[in-house]
Amino acid sequence: MLQKILFALVAVQFGIVGFADTSYQQLLADETNGADWLSYSGGYSSQRFSPLTEINSSNVNQLKVMWAYQMPTAGIAGAGLQETTPLVADGIMYLTESPSTVTSLDARTGKVLWRWSPEIPNSVLNIGFPRINRGVALLDDKVYVATLDARLFALDAGTGAVRWETTVADNDTGFSMTLAPLALDGKIIVGVSGAEAGVRAFVDAYDADSGERIWRTYTVPAPGEPGSETWQGDDWQTGGGSTWLTGSFDAELNTLYWTTGNPAPDWNGDVRPGDNLFTCSVLALDPDTGEMRWHFQYTPHDTHDWDANQIPVLLDGEFEGEQRKLLALANRNAFYYLIDRESGEFLLGEAYSYQTWAEGIDDNGRPIVIPNSEPTREGNIVWPSLQGATNWFSPSYNPLSEQFFVANRRMGAKYYKSDVDYEPGKPFLGGGEQAMDGDEASGAVVALEVMTGKFQWEFPLQSPPWSGVMATAGGLVFGSSNEGNFFALDAANGDALWNFNSGAHVRTNPMGFSIDSNQRVAIIGGRTLFVFGLE
Repeated sequence: MLQKILFALVAVQFGIVGFADTSYQQLLADETNGADWLSYSGGYSSQRFSPLTEINSSNVNQLKVMWAYQMPTAGIAGAGLQETTPLVADGIMYLTESPSTVTSLDARTGKVLWRWSPEIPNSVLNIGFPRINRGVALLDDKVYVATLDARLFALDAGTGAVRWETTVADNDTGFSMTLAPLALDGKIIVGVSGAEAGVRAFVDAYDADSGERIWRTYTVPAPGEPGSETWQGDDWQTGGGSTWLTGSFDAELNTLYWTTGNPAPDWNGDVRPGDNLFTCSVLALDPDTGEMRWHFQYTPHDTHDWDANQIPVLLDGEFEGEQRKLLALANRNAFYYLIDRESGEFLLGEAYSYQTWAEGIDDNGRPIVIPNSEPTREGNIVWPSLQGATNWFSPSYNPLSEQFFVANRRMGAKYYKSDVDYEPGKPFLGGGEQAMDGDEASGAVVALEVMTGKFQWEFPLQSPPWSGVMATAGGLVFGSSNEGNFFALDAANGDALWNFNSGAHVRTNPMGFSIDSNQRVAIIGGRTLFVFGLE
């Protein structure tokens, strides 16, 4: 309390607008509080839906830039590519700048309040992914960030001072972190990247006040543990299963949902026979102990790098005449899934994009794999490409219209298999791919009926997108093209209503908030954060 009083006095003297103090109760109410955006996906259910209606289909064509923030990147290796989702609490914005900087801004004007950067050597390992960061977590008076070299920091929300730090994993062996942490009641949940280096991945929980680790759940089981029968010999030690994207949380069920990545090596499955649990799966975890309550594996024995590190969207509704608590996920493997999030029961699997590897999904949720669709020494053309029919960027769900929106990549690839030897801190791939880009590649924003996966409409894009979508209660869907065009679509039919050329590549997710009761929408193009409003 004394610290808050002292900061308030300093704030008055220097004209600082204040600082966020975000309680767990506020995080629970995040989805209904359109003024703030307190967690990576705009709430624990990860619907990335704004309940605000000031900006709507009748006036969105009047949107204009209210302010912009240019990220300084001189001398910082890998700082040009930005994938962060800003958070807004009490009029203050918190965002990350690649590779692991945290910046606090006045959300009214874009004025920089403070900026913090960890010391990260240019030699840091990031095998299989760019040097990026996707955002922070807020809890009480602290801001939490996971760094590229696999450390977790707690920063003072008012000053950026380090309150604590802890090393999550050894970067020298290939572990890294690029995700936005998830803040629960007294806990910070994080996952790791590194499957392409042959790590054994995990999900961790840390005490929010001290930084001490509370539990760790591995995504690849050791011998004798459930699921270990899907590995042979010592394959599990280098099994992959990265957890590099933020999960979702159901407070009523007290269950955490976290998705996992591909097995290692990526493309040569001969050296790791079996289903390779719990890779390419969603895990339902006890947030207090890390105990696994159930799992569902989307792509058993994956050999195309179709990890399941997509955002799991939680929703309630009537499925085939029965009220259910559901988990929806548009998978990288080109299928859309519904799972009962209480029991883990598979309910639905429907293709939402062109694919050539499976005839469909059987009644147990297992893909019916088409013969001869594996990588080969000579190369085998399969759709989708290793980047998948979608990737890390977020989908969105409109609970008012029961529509599920996803940015869809349409690209095939020639997949190759090769020999592989494991060496710590080196690529552990077992092959590669040659993407079918150019005229063969395209993209779209796709609207699906959430309970059936049926196609409603699409908005075509010239190239496969690397950015997500956000729906709003104003009947809109915001998205971006790979070429830098930020746009608003009519959620009812996909018609384009407004667009803005950011002048640079867009590789992040839109988000929304309000200031002084005025709705705002934000996106990053290149190294510039643009904030839009009507006034």
